[in-house]
Amino acid sequence: MQNNKWDIALGLIKVDGLRPTQEFLTLTEKEKRGEITTNDIRHILNQKYRIKNNA
Repeated sequence: MQNNKWDIALGLIKVDGLRPTQEFLTLTEKEKRGEITTNDIRHILNQKYRIKNNA
């Protein structure tokens, strides 16, 4: 069911005329394969953008 949720989320992003980054797509694929969790994705992205915003 998680795979379907990512497919829906990515579809909604595309409907808005946006494209997810390759990094985000890679993270979602890893999550689909069970290599990382959704919380891991959240942590990775929060860390990345928190660092950018503080720079």
